[in-house]
Amino acid sequence: MAAPSDDPSRPLLPATLVELAGHRLRDAILSGELAPGDKIVEEQLCADFGISRAPLREALRLLAQQGLVEHLPRRGSRVTEWSPGDILQLFGLRGVLERHAIETALPLPDPGQALEPVRAALERMDTAQDALDRDDAHRAFHAAVVALAANRQLDITLEPILLKLQLPMARNLREEARQREGGDGIERHKAILSALEMNDPAVVVEALQDHGHLHYLGLESER
Repeated sequence: MAAPSDDPSRPLLPATLVELAGHRLRDAILSGELAPGDKIVEEQLCADFGISRAPLREALRLLAQQGLVEHLPRRGSRVTEWSPGDILQLFGLRGVLERHAIETALPLPDPGQALEPVRAALERMDTAQDALDRDDAHRAFHAAVVALAANRQLDITLEPILLKLQLPMARNLREEARQREGGDGIERHKAILSALEMNDPAVVVEALQDHGHLHYLGLESER
């Protein structure tokens, strides 16, 4: 199956090569091996991955759409570097969407069944083996919370925000793990699930506001 493309003239590439490059690059970025602002050296990556430039550049294009990589005119690519203001704005937008979803969805007619996707995402976070698994589960958790509203347009609006937040969210989880000797944010998300199980929108909104997602980024004082 060919890699997705908006340009019909773009050569079709084996999806496996694009996926290989994209997976390894995303893992390097989310694990902190490649830091925000680091230059991406295509020649070295092609040698490391054993692929040509075509699939690597397609992978970079897809990662740029996720907000993980940015292209600089005549200077190649680098890992995206969000400013503190960018991060606060993105988390702020996520918060607005989550609050709207909760106030729309709750009280749930059947919390046990409705919260299964939230519980499943939390379980994935708890058993994640690497940065990619943990980040995917973390995004799935917040997406599942918003999905409680059963509002397709809300889900569509949230998706690019969560993708752009991959870098700060991954950094947040790494810092928490370092400072708390292995803690990885599970307890904070369990608190949100517990609030959801109470089926009271005011309780859930308060839990989301107390999420603590800015503390380990050193941004709480800038709120």
